[in-house]
Amino acid sequence: MKGAQWMDIRSDRQKGLSYVELGRKYHMDPRTAKRYAESPQKPEYTLSEPKPTKMDPYKQIVDEWLEEAPYSALRILEKLREMGFDGGYSIVKAYVSSRKMDLNEKATVRFETMPGKQGQMDWGFFEDHLVYEDGKWKKLYCFLMILGYSRMRYIEFVTDMSTNTLIRCHQNAFRYFGGYPEEILYDNMKQVVIKRLLKQEDSTLNRQFEDFAGFYGFKPILCRPYRGQTKGKVERTVQFVRDNFMVGIKYNSLADLNGQALAWCNKVNGKVHATTNEVPFERLKKEGLSPLSREYIIDKINLRRVQKDCLISYAGNQYSVPAEYVGKDVAVVALDSMLAAYYEGKQIALHRISYQRRDMVVNPQHYRRLTLKQTMDAENVLLEQDKVIDFPLKPSDLSRYDEVLYE
Repeated sequence: MKGAQWMDIRSDRQKGLSYVELGRKYHMDPRTAKRYAESPQKPEYTLSEPKPTKMDPYKQIVDEWLEEAPYSALRILEKLREMGFDGGYSIVKAYVSSRKMDLNEKATVRFETMPGKQGQMDWGFFEDHLVYEDGKWKKLYCFLMILGYSRMRYIEFVTDMSTNTLIRCHQNAFRYFGGYPEEILYDNMKQVVIKRLLKQEDSTLNRQFEDFAGFYGFKPILCRPYRGQTKGKVERTVQFVRDNFMVGIKYNSLADLNGQALAWCNKVNGKVHATTNEVPFERLKKEGLSPLSREYIIDKINLRRVQKDCLISYAGNQYSVPAEYVGKDVAVVALDSMLAAYYEGKQIALHRISYQRRDMVVNPQHYRRLTLKQTMDAENVLLEQDKVIDFPLKPSDLSRYDEVLYE
């Protein structure tokens, strides 16, 4: 046996081929294939050369057919019959099966998207570069996003990878692109997903990021575990930034670096892309992105889960919201002496802020839609409190609070 063939057998075994499949591929008994696959060193004994088969003259043409489309063995047999092949189905099936496995190992299908359908996002870490900010040297991270159809690229350098920073970078990218796609593909980063399970619908998303995505209406798509190839466009962009933009870069501040990064984006987005053979700025016109009609305010908004007693917590006190929002996450906005609660962009409650500790600020109207059991649960909680402050919601001009949420 040749050393290369022994290594091929061991390699194919590690890839998951069974001994029966190895036997078919290398024309040997499955027990012999098992012996070679488990041998820690090349066997000293030799293997006789495989005998010619009826498939040999047709292997090249079959390979070409399989490159064109994943034909079944039966369809391949029909095509071979037209060329005079007189072998049986089993030999064709064995060869087609082995070639399909080889093709699956070597080829990753190019993933192309329709206009406006998808973007891809990733972080890049540049360990050889630091920036002096707020009196100390900080590590540099790079936010990268690319639109699948147009190949428009956006990069921004930051000194942390918090959820707030991630959201802010998204908004800057959306402004640069002039809108956002239907969905954005992510690796399983903690700023997006807290608990990743095999199925996305069973996974737990980061509450704040989920609220941000819901606010605009784009869908976060998680890469399948251990399948980073599905995010290939943006990962190639990370490497492109390393090899192109960062080589020999000089900057005196984070703002200076991001100014150069924006100029670089304009430059590469104005050149013909190697894959599409078109200019990204020109293809962007066909994307049909959703426009940014309103702004998600990061720093002024806190997310709160509404408890079964219709209360949310804020600054050590509790405030009521209508009963139908029990169990949901609401956005809380504090402005001057008032606290407003929003759900999906709609204001659902407004209270004067209490500056005491452990106070409960309640509007009785919020409890009108409770079921009997919910009413009993809420009453039990209310009775346990030392103080209940009742500030009924009064009609007023609430536009200022809407401006805070959507400015």
